[in-house]
Amino acid sequence: MRIEYQHVDIVQEEHAILKDVNFRADSGEFVFLTGKVGTGKSSLLKTFYGELDVHTGVARVLDWDMVRIKRRRIPALRKRLGIVFQDFQLLNDRNVHANLDFVLKATGWRKKKERNARIEEVLRQVGMTEKAEKMPYQLSGGEQQCVCIARAILNRPDIILADEATGNLDKENGRRAASILYDISKNGTTVIMSTHDEELISEFPGVVYRCAEGHLRECTDEYGIMLSPDIETKSIEENVKDNN
Repeated sequence: MRIEYQHVDIVQEEHAILKDVNFRADSGEFVFLTGKVGTGKSSLLKTFYGELDVHTGVARVLDWDMVRIKRRRIPALRKRLGIVFQDFQLLNDRNVHANLDFVLKATGWRKKKERNARIEEVLRQVGMTEKAEKMPYQLSGGEQQCVCIARAILNRPDIILADEATGNLDKENGRRAASILYDISKNGTTVIMSTHDEELISEFPGVVYRCAEGHLRECTDEYGIMLSPDIETKSIEENVKDNN
């Protein structure tokens, strides 16, 4: 199990955002977080990468206990995660290749030849090979988001967290970004994508959770989604029963 939360309360500035959260995601799953703005989607994602602390319940992300994790261990956790933000967060003073090279250098890739090969590989994966020398301001919003996805997969993460990754894009580019992430999940990476675009859920079927009124619940069946047997989800209670 890549992520497992049981009876977790998510609190920010002493305000309860979500109560009694039960959530799970395994390898190769494509998971949607839905809900209106301000219902807790981003706060939940922040707990996965240690931006927001967890104090209650059982909360495991990969090999880390998020209730007891030390701050000095957060960078090691994040090296195994890829994060795609709504507002891109590219470095505007350098081109696409240099943006990606900056990340690889920062995460320990010392050999230039290996960095260049990896950059070429991820740009090809997201269809941006011809844009390597372009500056961010020379790219469309959709192209910038594709670069952000390339950046997120540079270190072959176990989990990708996409926080409203299509929120600033038009319909066509939003679908393109979702399609790239969906394909990545088919290779074993867990992808968790927050969105309010229900058309994407219909087109790229996965597990669906909804944040509403201070709670999170799984609602995949409401969308008529038929999951393949290898990614069919079970409730926390069912898994506990199976393990006994």
